[in-house]
Amino acid sequence: MYGADLLQALQALAHERGSGPIECFGLGGERMREAGCDTVIDARDVAVVGLAEVVNHLPGIYRAFHRLLREVDRRRPDVAVLIDFPDWNFRLARQLHRRGIPVVYYVSPQLWAWRQGRIKLVQRYVNKMLIIFPFERGFYARHGVDAEFVGHPLTEIASPVEPREAFAARHRLDPDKPWIAILPGSRRKELMLNLPGIMGTVDRLGPGYEYLLPVASTLQVDWVRAQVETLRGVASPRTKITFVPSARTALAQARAGIVASGTATVEAAVIGTPFVMIYRVTPLTWFLGRRLVNLSNFGMVNLIAGREVVPELVQGRFTSEAVEEALLPLLSDGPRRSQMLKDLAEVRQKLSAGEGHIAAERAATMVWKVARP
Repeated sequence: MYGADLLQALQALAHERGSGPIECFGLGGERMREAGCDTVIDARDVAVVGLAEVVNHLPGIYRAFHRLLREVDRRRPDVAVLIDFPDWNFRLARQLHRRGIPVVYYVSPQLWAWRQGRIKLVQRYVNKMLIIFPFERGFYARHGVDAEFVGHPLTEIASPVEPREAFAARHRLDPDKPWIAILPGSRRKELMLNLPGIMGTVDRLGPGYEYLLPVASTLQVDWVRAQVETLRGVASPRTKITFVPSARTALAQARAGIVASGTATVEAAVIGTPFVMIYRVTPLTWFLGRRLVNLSNFGMVNLIAGREVVPELVQGRFTSEAVEEALLPLLSDGPRRSQMLKDLAEVRQKLSAGEGHIAAERAATMVWKVARP
């Protein structure tokens, strides 16, 4: 999504400055293709999370990486924009640097959270770091990295405005029931690890609610539907799960949400939908990874706030009973819901770069300066 917005902003900037259209190739998904990017590698082919999980996919990831490098050598881009995805992108940055191709990194890896030694890779291979979280400025300043806060793109996307009744009619939902958004993750392994606990919560809550499950562009609806149906032994068949295409729409329409750790939690905060954060990885990944993370909180919303404003139910704490207990106070009017709404508004304010500043446009200007110094 960020890559597509950036490419559109670059095209507009090129037109404004009388240049020819931007030619773009690389790694991405459907939105990047719609924006005009030739996706040499589809994001679905390399979207793997977890130390243990990556091992099984290494041969395919290795082939994809070198296929992209062959295209780099053939097309010789003027600039490379790397978005998050550090284990792939730091290796790519090294290869691009060797080829004399300038590198802009958009959406910083969470170096401040774990494996801070990787800052040396940024210092060596990255020409410009574009950050979307304000607290990252101090971290990069201390390490002498040329970094600029462009604002978080999610703060600038208008929330869906479809009336509840129209949305209910279109998706055959009961408008009189409270609606709960369930977001188990955008990658297959994430969903398979997080969905059972969520479905267990659905089973406990029962058919008195409507459940909205948005399917990420990195997943296929039929596959997600099959995972849900497999878990029907846990969740009551009487409880309906409604599949919707947009996480943002689901969160905007929902009374509250159960959201896997990641970008969707920031999206929920920006929209102002109270939620419970959940996450689970394989035991081996947890055992190895927990020793590398030097933070008391995992959730990005809590890191931005500087305190725990959203319940974090991670790994052993992520049980259906715990999710239900944390979610119920957010579904009804009361002090817990009111306080979270105030806290989420504070987070939203911190993420904004100011009135009229569009993150993609600011990022495009920086990319242009690196490509055309």
